[in-house]
Amino acid sequence: MGIAHELFNQIPEPDIVSWNTLISGYVDKEDTCLVLQLFGEMRVLGFDMDGFTLSAVVTACCDDVRLIRQVHGVAVCGGFFYGYVSVGNALVTYYSKNGFLEVAKLVFEDMGVIRDEVSWNSMIVEYGQHREGSRALGVFQEMVKRGFNVDMFTLASVLTAFTCLEDLVGGVQFHGQLIKTGFHRNAHVGSGLIDMYSKCRNSILEAKKVFQEIIEPDLVLWNTMVSGYSQSEEFSEESLKCFRQMLRVGYLPDDCSFVCVISACSNLSPSQGKQIHSLALKSDVPVNQIAVNNALVAMYSKCGNLREARRLFERMLDHNTVSFNSMIAGYAQHGHGEESLLMFQRMLELETMPSSITFISVLSACAHTGKVEEGRAGKLDKAEKLIETMPFDPGYIGWASLLGACRTYGNLELGAKAAEKFIQFEPYNAAPYIMLANIYASAGKWEEFANIRKLMRERRVKKKPGCSWIEVNKRIHIFVAEDNSHPRTKEIYEYLEDISKKMKLAGYVPDVRWALVKDDGTRKEEKETMLGHHSERLAIAFGLLSTPDDEPILVVKNLRVCGDCHNAIKFISAIVGREITVRDTHRFHCFKEGTCSCGDYW
Repeated sequence: MGIAHELFNQIPEPDIVSWNTLISGYVDKEDTCLVLQLFGEMRVLGFDMDGFTLSAVVTACCDDVRLIRQVHGVAVCGGFFYGYVSVGNALVTYYSKNGFLEVAKLVFEDMGVIRDEVSWNSMIVEYGQHREGSRALGVFQEMVKRGFNVDMFTLASVLTAFTCLEDLVGGVQFHGQLIKTGFHRNAHVGSGLIDMYSKCRNSILEAKKVFQEIIEPDLVLWNTMVSGYSQSEEFSEESLKCFRQMLRVGYLPDDCSFVCVISACSNLSPSQGKQIHSLALKSDVPVNQIAVNNALVAMYSKCGNLREARRLFERMLDHNTVSFNSMIAGYAQHGHGEESLLMFQRMLELETMPSSITFISVLSACAHTGKVEEGRAGKLDKAEKLIETMPFDPGYIGWASLLGACRTYGNLELGAKAAEKFIQFEPYNAAPYIMLANIYASAGKWEEFANIRKLMRERRVKKKPGCSWIEVNKRIHIFVAEDNSHPRTKEIYEYLEDISKKMKLAGYVPDVRWALVKDDGTRKEEKETMLGHHSERLAIAFGLLSTPDDEPILVVKNLRVCGDCHNAIKFISAIVGREITVRDTHRFHCFKEGTCSCGDYW
C-alpha cells in the first residue's frame, strides 16, 4: 500500500477512479483511519465523490455505528443513496452486523425500486445470522415473487434460515428443489446443506451424502464437514479423520479448519489435541489467531489439563470475551470456583464485555462449589419460581437444569414436572427419560420406573450405552459395565476385588440404590458386584495397573458418574495415593487424598 500511495501522489490530476482505488486498497487493509483521512482530503480538495466512494467508507467504518450514521447522512443529503445501490447494500450489511437489524430493515425498504439481487441476499443473510429464520424465508419468498434471479448465495442463505429454525422438514423439501435445479452439487450451497443437516437433529449421515455428491469440494466445504462431525461427541473421531483427509488431498487448513478440528479433539484423547496444536503452530495461521488460541484453551480444559490451558491463555497477545469464557468455564467444570470468580473479576477490570455464556459459567462455578450467596444451589423452590416467572420462554435448557437438580436432591414431584416440560421440548432426547427413571429407581418407585422405560420403547427413544475410556501410551482403551473384552480383564477384576476389601476396611459402604435393580430377590452382594464393575471403575483399575505410581490418570465417561462410584473413587484415591480425574458429561471430578474437587456438588 505504501508503493500504491506513492504512485497515487505522482498522478498530476487524480480523478475519482484514482481516489476510489486508493481508498478501497486501505479498506482491504482494514486501515479505517487512513480511509477517513483520504475521504476528508478528497472533500476538502473539492473532488466529487460517488456511490463507490461512500460504500467503501461505510465498509471501513464497519464496527462504528456513529460513523456509519454520519456517512449515511452524507449519502442521503448528497443524493447518492437513491443513485447507487451499492451504498444501500453496504448500509444494510453493517447496520445489521452491529446489531441494528431493524435499522437495516428500514434502509432496505427505503431503497425501493433500486434494490438488486445483492440487496435481497444481504437482507436474507442478516435475518439468518440474527436467528430470524421466519423473516429470512419471508424475504426470500418476496424476492422470488418479484422475479429476481436466485443464485448460490441466495440459496445458501435460505438454508441458514432453515438451520436457525431447526426446521429439518422444510430444509429437506428445499433440498429437493435444489436437486431439481442442479444447485445441490454447488460447493457453496453444499456447505449450507451440510450445516443444516449436522445441526438439525444431528442428521450427520445425510450431511455426509451431500458432501460426497459435490464434484469439486473447496476448503469451505471441507471445513463445514469437519465442523459438522464435531457437533456431536460420537462423531469426533470422524471429524479428525475428515480433517486428515483434507490435508492428504492438498488443502492447507485455515483458522476455521483448526477451530473445528480442535473442538472435536476436546472429546478425544489429550495426545490428539497436542498433535493438532503442533500443526497449528507450524502452519502459522495469520488470520484470526485469537479464535484458534481460544479453541486450544477450551480443548486443554476439557481434556483435563487446566495448567496448560492457563499457560496458553497467559501467553496470548490478545484476549476477547470468548478467551475469558473458556477459562471461567474450565475452572468451573473442574470445581475451582474461586479461580473462576477471580478470572471473572479480572475480565471486568480489563473492561472486556461479558456475554450470556460468561454469566452461565460463573453461576455454574457457584453451583459446583455450593456458593449460594454468589449463585444458587439446592434452592429448588426458588429455581422453579425463577423459571416460571422468566419474561421469556427458557426452553428445554431451564427445565433440564432443574431436572438435574431434582436428581441430585431426590425431589420426585418437582423432578416429574421438570421432566414432563423437558420432554415437551425434546421428545426424542433420552436424557429426561433416563434422569426421571433414575430418580424413581433411587426412591424405590419401580412401577413408575417401568412406565418410563415403556414410554421410551413406545416412542423409540434409545438410551446411549454407557462407556468409559482412558488413554495409556497413546492408545485408547474403552470399557463398558461388566466388560470382559479387554486382554487384561482378569488382572482388572482381581485388582478391583482386592481394593474393594481395602475400601470397606476404610469405611466404604456401597450404596446399592445406584444399582437401579428392583428388590425382587436380587441379593445385596450381587448389587454390590454390579456397582463394582461399572465402566468408570474398570477404566480406573486399568489405568492404575498400567501407569507409574506417581502419574495422575484421566478417565472420560459418556454419561454422568453414578453416586456410588463417586464415593468409591474418593476411597480409591486415598488408598492408592494417586490423583484420579473423571470427566463425565457434566463436569470434571478431580479425586485426591479422599476428596473430590466438586465438593460433592454435581
